[in-house]
Amino acid sequence: MSFEVKGKIKVLFDQQDFPSGFYKRDFVVTTNEQYPQDIKFGALKERVEQLNGLVEGDEVTVKFDVRGREYNGNYYVDLNAWRIERGVASQSEPQKSTPDAVSSEPLAEVKEVELTAPSPSDDDLPF
Repeated sequence: MSFEVKGKIKVLFDQQDFPSGFYKRDFVVTTNEQYPQDIKFGALKERVEQLNGLVEGDEVTVKFDVRGREYNGNYYVDLNAWRIERGVASQSEPQKSTPDAVSSEPLAEVKEVELTAPSPSDDDLPF
């Protein structure tokens, strides 16, 4: 099962290296919602490289899987990031179209149409 979250990087933790050769790096993303959430993700092995060049405050899209496990009677959930994409910086003000903007396109030609009232004999309605 995979999910996606968009937001800003709030915290980038240092990489953790283990004697087995395994390594990981955790990071926190603050979502872009009405009620923002701080969500902690983990990037494992070669996925850590996707965090290179990112700094706190960068807009990102994180695609992740939810992983669960049991250890000594306790249950744990991990959010395993498998794709981290740099987002586009949000604009401070959306572009507005002005109603009095001038277009360089020529206006379409207007045809004159003669309007006439229908005669009573043209009425084919039964009532």
